[in-house]
Amino acid sequence: MIEKRLTHLKDDGIHMVEVGDKPLEKRVAKASGKIILDEETINMIKNHEIKKGNVLTTVQIAAINSIKNTSNIIPLAHPLQITGITVDFQFKRTEIAIIVEVKTIGQTGVEMEALTGVSTGLLTIWDMVKSIEKDDDGQYPHTRITDILVLRKIKE
Repeated sequence: MIEKRLTHLKDDGIHMVEVGDKPLEKRVAKASGKIILDEETINMIKNHEIKKGNVLTTVQIAAINSIKNTSNIIPLAHPLQITGITVDFQFKRTEIAIIVEVKTIGQTGVEMEALTGVSTGLLTIWDMVKSIEKDDDGQYPHTRITDILVLRKIKE
């Protein structure tokens, strides 16, 4: 079995990994996740009937903002110069998938940024529809966030 090192740990605690000697490379990460909702809620989102506003545009803004601030959220993530972000959606009868792609030219990857964008986007959907997803007991019987994962990480 190959032993894997935890790169942020040292005998005297943790540190941010030094990437200054690594070459600048184009780096891309793509991540996705989904939220399960009632079918009626999905239709309301598609038809722009949510009282809080346009859900999909709000989610795109929230995801982009969180991506740009990932190093403020994830303690050992490096601040990066992001060169491009896309936030797309796929709909099924009772779910919305968010697909986020993040690009940079740098010395470290952007998978944490892509995952942060997906997570924030999904939480934003939940926040915008929670009043209509809630049952009479104040619970969310259908609503759940699931399947957050990195789809692709490349460097060129």
